[in-house]
Amino acid sequence: MTTTESYAFCESVARREAKNFYYSFLLLDRPERQAMCAMYAFMRYCDDLSDDETVTDRAPAIARWKADLESALKGCSPSHPLWPAFMDSVLRYRIPHQYFFDMIEGVSSDLKPREIQTFDELYKYCYHVASVVGLTIVHIFGFETPEALDLAEKCGIAFQLTNIIRDVKEDAGKSRVYLPAEDLKHFAVPSADLEATSVSASLRSLLKYEAGRARTYYRDSAPLIGMVHPRNQASLNALIAIYRGLLDKIEEADYEVLARRVRVPTWGKVWILVRSRFSTQDGARSTPGMK
Repeated sequence: MTTTESYAFCESVARREAKNFYYSFLLLDRPERQAMCAMYAFMRYCDDLSDDETVTDRAPAIARWKADLESALKGCSPSHPLWPAFMDSVLRYRIPHQYFFDMIEGVSSDLKPREIQTFDELYKYCYHVASVVGLTIVHIFGFETPEALDLAEKCGIAFQLTNIIRDVKEDAGKSRVYLPAEDLKHFAVPSADLEATSVSASLRSLLKYEAGRARTYYRDSAPLIGMVHPRNQASLNALIAIYRGLLDKIEEADYEVLARRVRVPTWGKVWILVRSRFSTQDGARSTPGMK
């Protein structure tokens, strides 16, 4: 498969699967948009390997994917259609290889029933499945100051905490409890509450507490937008605004995440794109150029 065909494949995956990410990609120039789609396709496939319950040998499948990654990084492209675009992007934007192995380590940890015990343990999990995504894509956005890496890590934590709050019931149904056991105990939330038909008062208090944590990481990582290349600031701003908007929707629903899946509607995402495009234009013009 040619690199052009591979990029087309990755873009089709992102359009179909990236419910939040793809909207922000639309604000990028074509090379960066293609690279984002290639990274998304890789990470989407990693995630699918850990979640696809129709696959009976998920551990060996992930091991084979890791071996394919090692081969691709050595210049021997495996047969999957995403690899040519993936490697072209990795080389072009000088993305550290360790991020991809960290992602595989993170999804591998989901193969068995999971009960997070402490927030420190949760942070490590969020780093492996979300922060490494932020660290990867910030290389595509472009940055100069090393501080951008710390902020990209925090941004990933905010995103994953938001996902965890939204997906409490779905995750519990898969024997995955990411809300720390120490927090469940503190707020007196029995495990049965995670799969109930509506949110109990104690669970609502716990989710509000975790949302506060997410808000802190959103706030602390906000300066990242001004650190990436000016032409890409609108895209990053939109991506963060969409995820933060999801947390807003959860709050507006009074943390009722068990009865239905809370979403940011399509029109809301489009409005965020428009607002991000125009709100960052003036700032981008006044921001010093980057390499």
